[in-house]
This record gives sequence, structure tokens and C-alpha cells, in this order.
Amino acid sequence: MTQKFIGEAGYDHESTDSTGVLFCNLGTPAAPTTGAVRHFLREFLSDPRVVEIPRPIWWVILNFVILPFRPRHVAKAYASVWMKRGSPLMVISEDQRDALAVELKAQIGTDVPVALGMCYGEPSISQALQTLKKQGVRRLLVLPAYPQYSGTTTAAVFDLVSKELQHWRWIPEVRTINDYHDDPRYIEALANSVQEFRQQNSTSQRLLMSFHGLPEAMLLAGDPYYCQCQKTARLLAEKLGLSEQEWAISFQSRLGKAKWLQPYTDKTLEKWAKEDVESVDVICPGFSADCLETLEEMAMQNRDVFLEHGGKQYQYIPALNASDAHIQLFAGLVQQHSQGWSKNGQDLNNLSLRSQRARDLGANK
Repeated sequence: MTQKFIGEAGYDHESTDSTGVLFCNLGTPAAPTTGAVRHFLREFLSDPRVVEIPRPIWWVILNFVILPFRPRHVAKAYASVWMKRGSPLMVISEDQRDALAVELKAQIGTDVPVALGMCYGEPSISQALQTLKKQGVRRLLVLPAYPQYSGTTTAAVFDLVSKELQHWRWIPEVRTINDYHDDPRYIEALANSVQEFRQQNSTSQRLLMSFHGLPEAMLLAGDPYYCQCQKTARLLAEKLGLSEQEWAISFQSRLGKAKWLQPYTDKTLEKWAKEDVESVDVICPGFSADCLETLEEMAMQNRDVFLEHGGKQYQYIPALNASDAHIQLFAGLVQQHSQGWSKNGQDLNNLSLRSQRARDLGANK
């Protein structure tokens, strides 16, 4: 079967060959409605990177067990955290994209195209890549906003980038950032956020670091996510100077009856409350932006679990979101991973000479 490649019509030989950033996150429904959530969940849960159950079996489960019933419940959860501009994840991701572009220009001295692409929903990664293509990007840095690497998240981004580029005749030079789970700038930003929160509120007896869960089978198959979460938590605890009794790590958002990464967040909170731990602060270091899993599941559902079992005070510490420290971290990662690439823009005389040579060879531009 013949591969169809997208043409490069409209290429201007006097255009600069710039570096661009594809900033990625998971995605979100377009609206807090049952229909929109069903559409999103179908796309999300159909990705074999997300669910590794054999396709025929999973197709039956997805279409006859999950999609007929779960979207209504999830839509209500989204409605409880929806913002005027849309889904929290989308609003915050757009703010991060815009702030990153501003920070890069301040650091580098020239515009650096930054496009937001979501694995599921819109703007899609394909749409984001097309946007960068129209801006003349010839060197592409892929920045998934996932501190810890997992095949379910970071690898899914790379799959979609590759899928889109398979249809390009002239692909850009591509570099990817796999993770930044132990980057000192990331750990420091997390620690500062905890300290600032506690200064403005109060310091609880314990700090729970809750990460999104994965089926244990993925860890056993070689996914490094669990180990990277452990390192992030340990480094954060060390940076904060916490004793072993003052913090713990846990995993949230499990689905189905299979064994997931442990200890479970809700069970940990229940246990602490029954052991007369009266106050707890919770942070989710695996989320670069607040979303349904942090604002509804962690800030609401798990708060109820802790209080209903005897706890007295439960405080959720927001994600880093579009804070200055977070944006500076992202900009630092871009600078670090684009070393060796020339700065955006080229000498105008050289561009004119290139254009003249192209015209001499018969080019229109």
C-alpha cells in the first residue's frame, strides 16, 4: 500500500528554521456532560498504552460495562470542578503554555513557538504539530507535562507524535523529554509550594504524597513509574526535612478489581484517621496541573474519607500549575534539552543568499 505524504506547499526559502516546543498533557472532555465525557473516555480507554488487556476482551468491557454507565457519574464530578473558561486541566494547561512562551522569550531574547497538544480530546497532538509546522518549526522539542515516566502517559505522547509525523514529507529534528522526576528544580518548586502553603494555613501532623495509580502488572512488566514516584517522594521529604513518621507515599485512582500500586490513598487516610492522626496535608506530585483527579477525588472524596473515619483537619496543597517556579522549571528543561541547537532566527543576509540560490534552481520562493 502506497504511503501518502503531506506536501510542503508554501515553503518560503527566506523563512527562518526555528525551534518549537510541543507541550503535552493527557486531555479532558469538552464539556461536563454525559455525552462529552463518554466521547472522551472512549478515546482515552481505547488506547492500548492505557489499558493492556487483550483488545477483544477489553472491547466488550469498555462498550458494555464502562461506557453505558460510568460517563454519567464522571460528568457530575467534572461539573463540580468546572471553571468559567472550561475544564481545570485545559484552563491551567493553556496558562502554562502562554507563560512558557513568555518566559522563553525573556530568557532567549526571541520568540519560541509553544503549542499545546492533548493525547485525548482537543487540541490534539496532531493539531498542535500542524500549528508548529505552519510556524516554520524545523527543530521540535516534545515536553510531556508528566514528571514521572510511564508507558501509559509519556509513551502515549510519543506514539501520537510519531503517528502524525509518519504523514509528513519533511519531518523536523525531534528531541523528547522523558521525565524530570528528580530534577532539583522540580523538587525545590514542590518543597517551596508545601512550605508556602503551610505558612499561609497551618502545618498538619503528616504529609501524604499521593500519585496516580497503575496496575501492579505494569510495574512487573518493567514500567519505571513506581520507582520514579518513590524517588520524587523521598527527595521531597528530604528537602522538607521530614522524619519517616511525618510523611508517606500512596497511590490513588484505581479502577477495577486488579491489584494496583500500593499503598492505596483512601485506605491510608482511613488507617491514619483510625490511628488518631488528626490532621493531614495532601500533595499530588505526579500532576503538573490540577484536574479532576486532584480537585474532586483528592480535595473532596478523600477529604470525606479522612473526616468520616475520625480525622479533624484535611488540607489539599494545589499542584504547581502556572506558578512562576513551575514555568521557570519548564523553561529550564527546554533550554537544557535543546542545547546544541542554534537560536531561533538566522542572519538575514544568509537567508537572502539561500533564497537567491533556490531561485537560481527554479524555485518560486
